[in-house]
Amino acid sequence: MRSMSQRLKGKTVLITGASSGIGKSTALEFARTSPNDLKLILTARRIDTLKEIATEIGKYAEGVKVLAVKLDISKPEEVNGFVGQLPEEFKEIDILVNNAGLVKGVAQAPDIKPEDIDVMFATNVTGLINMTQAILPIFKKRPDGGRGDVINIGSIAGRESYQGGSIYCATKAAVRSFTDALRRELISTRIRIIEIDPGQVETEFSIVRFYGDKSKANKVYEGVDPLTPDDIAEVVVFAAGRRENVVIADTLIFPNHQAAATVMHRKSTS
Repeated sequence: MRSMSQRLKGKTVLITGASSGIGKSTALEFARTSPNDLKLILTARRIDTLKEIATEIGKYAEGVKVLAVKLDISKPEEVNGFVGQLPEEFKEIDILVNNAGLVKGVAQAPDIKPEDIDVMFATNVTGLINMTQAILPIFKKRPDGGRGDVINIGSIAGRESYQGGSIYCATKAAVRSFTDALRRELISTRIRIIEIDPGQVETEFSIVRFYGDKSKANKVYEGVDPLTPDDIAEVVVFAAGRRENVVIADTLIFPNHQAAATVMHRKSTS
């Protein structure tokens, strides 16, 4: 832990979708791991929640400076103006965690709502790509061709598709392809390209999928012990905290009851 804290010391970390779930847990884990000298830029649409997280971090990590920024990555104009509006002390970003993402509905073609298709691609794919392109120039201007970490939160859904998830699966497959191509394109630099693919994690994800219906969301986790956002956050920070020559390029994380996207053992709840 001490060596990891030293490697992260003085770094500036940008996390998208940081108001809940994996993004929030990742912010808290970075602060716990390097509490004496770290800068966190937390972005999401819910600025009030981000400020609450900043206050929480301040209680146990006095050396961590937190900047909360209202940002909807699905809107290119917001992403394009993002870096220019950052305070000078936060502009030298070292680590980008592309976490923001969502799923809408379980409809199958030809009944998928056009607005659900649009918001999933705009957030999960275009938003992630635009965010990466906004931050890469900061990385690339550093010596020896550039230095920095891009950590993309993918999904098992990007590796294998399932019924009722065709659009979400397509977006995460796109993230996987973009990440792989980016790693090849930047091979002459010291920029690390990392993808972390969770299996089943219990977050607000399913509530969003079912348009706010918590009873339907709860059924997704009946009879199983899913991963928590903290489980994924630990892996994100571990990957970022390796020495520079070590790239945790590709990680798939399942809870113990899961073997594939749709292969799960559920205990009887009766």
